Amino acid sequence: MGGHSHWAGIKHKKAITDAKRGKVWTRIVREITMAAKMGGGKPADNPRLRKAVDDARAANMPAENVKRAIQKGTGELPGANYEELTFEGYAPGGVAVFAEGTTDNRNRSTNEIRKIFEDHGGNMGQAGCVAFQFEKKGTLSVPKSKTTEEALMELALELGADDIKSEDADVFEVFTPPQALQAVADGLKAKGLPVESPEVAMVPKSTVPVASEETARKILELMEGLEAHDDVSNVYANFDIPDTILAAIEK
Repeated sequence: MGGHSHWAGIKHKKAITDAKRGKVWTRIVREITMAAKMGGGKPADNPRLRKAVDDARAANMPAENVKRAIQKGTGELPGANYEELTFEGYAPGGVAVFAEGTTDNRNRSTNEIRKIFEDHGGNMGQAGCVAFQFEKKGTLSVPKSKTTEEALMELALELGADDIKSEDADVFEVFTPPQALQAVADGLKAKGLPVESPEVAMVPKSTVPVASEETARKILELMEGLEAHDDVSNVYANFDIPDTILAAIEK
């Protein structure tokens, strides 16, 4: 297993979830606030905000919470002054790690994230130290049971997608330019195809094979540590851990 879906697939298999719904809501509120701040408070005109509002609905967040978060982003209500941060570094085995987050205290977040890297055998570097190894792409998945690769390829490319991969056993991965993600997702849905996990993500340009169970375990523990931090919203890495090693770790 490799490529963009690797960490997402592992999280699904290992059932890594937030311990409390409140943590999920906190992250979504921050994302709604930032999206409204950056692109305005109307979901119809702001794809990032529309995605965040959809996530809020999926998490059963009350509409009033969503409304307040938007108003804090647009300045209609007072609130914490969040800013976006990225954290870059290396996990054991030379694996590049790129994390995105929001914070109201840059120094605190940076120090805490650096400690997570160090506690799990990694090193946090300067901005830009691994970003060049990733590319921002729109991504979504379509179940293999619902279409063929040839049919999906023809339709997706016509809608504006860049590429399709079929490495995962259950889904096709569709990659798009970031600005084309919504149009491709809407177009696939209009043709009756279910669309899963649409997002703009940092996709690794190449992957680093991991041959040791010990190294793989350390990498995954670092990823989990970063995911668990309240200020981190997304974590990406370019590792490629064989399914045999994953199976051994999960025992």
